[in-house]
Amino acid sequence: MKKTIITVVGKDTVGIIAKVCTYLADNKINILDISQTIVQGYFNMMMIVDMNEADKDFGIITDELAALGESIGVVIKCQLEDIFNKMHRI
Repeated sequence: MKKTIITVVGKDTVGIIAKVCTYLADNKINILDISQTIVQGYFNMMMIVDMNEADKDFGIITDELAALGESIGVVIKCQLEDIFNKMHRI
């Protein structure tokens, strides 16, 4: 399984989850776990997804999600699970 951590952070607005999840579904990316919270008007979401079935390269998906984030006023970051775990192991 090719697990990826996706984070979405920014000012809360209507449709953030819908737009991100639509992009993931359209690109055959399966959501394994999701957590989201809103604190004083700021939206924060963390997802663990499986990219095994995705037709696009990780780099392209990362760039497209970043662009989607810009268009809806949030910051979207993607990180492979292996790299995430190694960074937080220290």
